[in-house]
Amino acid sequence: MTSTTTGGGRTDPADAFGWKFVTPLFMGSALNPVNSSVIATALVPIAVALHVSVGRTALLVSALYLASAIAQPTAGKLAEVFGPRRVFLSGIVIVLAGGVLGGLSRDLAMLVVARVLIGIGTSAGYPSAMLLIRRRAAWAGLDAPPGGVLGGLAIAGLATIAVGPPIGGLLVGSFGWRSAFLINIPLTLVALAMAAFWIPRDRPVDGPKRARAVAARIDAAGIAGFGGAMTALLVFLMSLPHPNFVALAVTVVVGAALVWWELRVATPFFDVRQLIANAALTRTYLRSGLTLLGVYTVLYGISQWLEAGRGYSAEEAGLIILPMGVLSAVISRPVSRRNLVRGPLIAAAASMLLGSLGVLLFTSHSPAILFIGVTLIFGITIGTTSVGNQTALYAQAPPEQVGTASGLLRTFSYIGSIASATLTEITFRTRVTDGGLHLIAIILVVVAAVALLMTLADRRLRNSARPETPGRDPRAGAQQGAPVTDPSPVLDPRRTALLVMDLQPAILGSLADADALLSRLSGAIATARDSGAHVGYVRVAFEDQDYSAIPPENKTFARLHGGGYLRNDSPESAVHDEVAPRSGDIVVRKTRVGAFSTTDLDRQLRDRGVTTLILGGVSTSGVVLSTVRDAADRDYRVLVLSDGSADPDHEVHDLLTRKIFPRQADVITIAELPELLAAGRS
Repeated sequence: MTSTTTGGGRTDPADAFGWKFVTPLFMGSALNPVNSSVIATALVPIAVALHVSVGRTALLVSALYLASAIAQPTAGKLAEVFGPRRVFLSGIVIVLAGGVLGGLSRDLAMLVVARVLIGIGTSAGYPSAMLLIRRRAAWAGLDAPPGGVLGGLAIAGLATIAVGPPIGGLLVGSFGWRSAFLINIPLTLVALAMAAFWIPRDRPVDGPKRARAVAARIDAAGIAGFGGAMTALLVFLMSLPHPNFVALAVTVVVGAALVWWELRVATPFFDVRQLIANAALTRTYLRSGLTLLGVYTVLYGISQWLEAGRGYSAEEAGLIILPMGVLSAVISRPVSRRNLVRGPLIAAAASMLLGSLGVLLFTSHSPAILFIGVTLIFGITIGTTSVGNQTALYAQAPPEQVGTASGLLRTFSYIGSIASATLTEITFRTRVTDGGLHLIAIILVVVAAVALLMTLADRRLRNSARPETPGRDPRAGAQQGAPVTDPSPVLDPRRTALLVMDLQPAILGSLADADALLSRLSGAIATARDSGAHVGYVRVAFEDQDYSAIPPENKTFARLHGGGYLRNDSPESAVHDEVAPRSGDIVVRKTRVGAFSTTDLDRQLRDRGVTTLILGGVSTSGVVLSTVRDAADRDYRVLVLSDGSADPDHEVHDLLTRKIFPRQADVITIAELPELLAAGRS
């Protein structure tokens, strides 16, 4: 894979994110929001055709959101384990099946099944796309979130929900309600072809292939528990205003069991510790859910009211809402390019509050210009909330968990959407009236006020996503105008390994201050053990056959041939006594520079559920540099101990830790380890 680099040694984003790479990602990510909203103008015709009440058709909305709420983070987890391209393509095929089934359905039950399939399939698009973008940015050495690409993803995602109703209106008006399902056939075939040809292939799947090992790796029990809790919650919400307390009890019991399990499993699907420790990310989830509650209530509530209460046709109702989608797309672009966060999120909550107050003015005799004006205000909400929360997540989520984190962002959005569908169903259960619409508006005013207060009070939100090395001033060492990741890393000890590398007498002899380095690393090892983190040792040593296998072209190792240097059984090649390994630690022997080269280190780490590596050792320009690059390419989160690494050339050490490593790793000191590991454990 080739690329063009800028003067600073970085890949030009235009080369890393060409149109062939991003187009299928945008299209795949748009399938879920389009299917979410295109059904809006078809609900009334479906009710008439199938002889059910308009309120009952809300099942089609809830079914897709329930399936999506469960499938989005599941798809993200699967993408992290098996590869985002594989998951992306599989999802498109499932959407195709759902579109065909929906187009052939004869009753509401079959339509619900079709919507579930569509929800599951479309859920693969967004988390897979976010993971592909995050990995592409790491490969290109980009510090900043690729704002233009994220903006395109936002437009293709949440911004397109407003395009769905007018598209649905035209389709339903011209071809009938079945076209709201059959439209998936041409869309998925095009997306499938583009993804198959233009998205780079995933690397081979690492780790054991046995069913039990795979289930443990993806936390199948956690996925099942999460799905059970979400299903019970939906049943409870749909029972309102006559609450089903059995469903509520099941929600509480299964939810409690899920939390208990996820706190103990090595690779949790629903990482409770991460949600608690990374409070900024959790607030992003909650903020998104509240705002999307308002947006989707407007989409479905107003669409139904315009048709059943105001008397507009499906096409007319869709065209009234169309300007909202156009404005949201226009707003998304400049906001995303600047990687803005706090300002857009304030604007999202404030516009939702203003728009909700505007809905109180709606009556069956109001002019169409009032409807268009108020929905335009919600266009501001859609454009700003989609970009602001997405950029915040990109900065706040651990890189190796971007897939699952992106899925959970959508899950919280769908919880808001499920609540909106429930609110609409309750209010319009028997009849669509002005009074019911005004009740919805009052509820939205309260929700918007809560979202606005939450955003204003969130001190962790910045005006833009910028780099922040843990424990330091985020402005220190940052390049001017370069917005990058915001959060301090939260290290879950169960998923973190401290790797100490090449601490062998023969190699330490090249350092003038080897004793001081060993003393510092001994303290780091003790901290890691006390926190419950894994400890791994990497050493370089040779057997006779290893010497003979070194080709003369290898500039680094060819001179060792026949010399007996670093022989495996020599005391000089053993790990130094001051930092010696214990039983149960990871220990690997290598015959090349990098820790992963010629070893099974990656498999051992994956088997233990490790996703974050802390690196230290000798030398900075040798094993540390090679391992940083290789670990980043394998999608580990990487931290380098600046005072736990050393190089015979101090200037080279400073250059690497200050200028080079921060492009793919967080550079920290040993003194910062206790706090970071304790935060992840709490």
